[in-house]
Amino acid sequence: MAHPQPPAKTKPDLQPSSPPDGAARATRASKGSSRSARRRARELALQGLYQWLLAGRDAATIQAQPLDDGEALAGADAAHYRELLNGAIDHAEELRARFAPHLDRAVGTLSPVEHAILLIATYELQYRLEIPYRVVINEAVELAKSFGGTDGFRYVNGVLDKVAAGLRATEVAARG
Repeated sequence: MAHPQPPAKTKPDLQPSSPPDGAARATRASKGSSRSARRRARELALQGLYQWLLAGRDAATIQAQPLDDGEALAGADAAHYRELLNGAIDHAEELRARFAPHLDRAVGTLSPVEHAILLIATYELQYRLEIPYRVVINEAVELAKSFGGTDGFRYVNGVLDKVAAGLRATEVAARG
């Protein structure tokens, strides 16, 4: 007699327009490590930058939204989230100037998800030197896998490898 197969595991729906349900948030939050808290902060920053890029909302309005839903910041490094969101918005032109030379198209034609991820990661590469460049790139790739298009993570990885080589030449050469 054949045994029924368990349902196939699928990626949770983490699109910026539909945040994960409470159970998924609770699972991630229960991990308790600073890494998962940082990852959740990056997810929230990505969602906020997505809103900023598409709707032109300011950082204060965006930050107020997750805080209104008490569960949204559960398990997140709130200070890192605020720093990434505000830093990426405040330094957007400077950050774009860092990654634009490594694009194969105009910045304006990037998907909003890729654009937001590149802003976050370039901000971390430039201003958060205590975070190893490989961690920054890996986290950006994971965001792109969860939120972006099918091959967006490959594109993000390629661009950020080049950005890191410019911003963190000594660190990259040491790992070389």
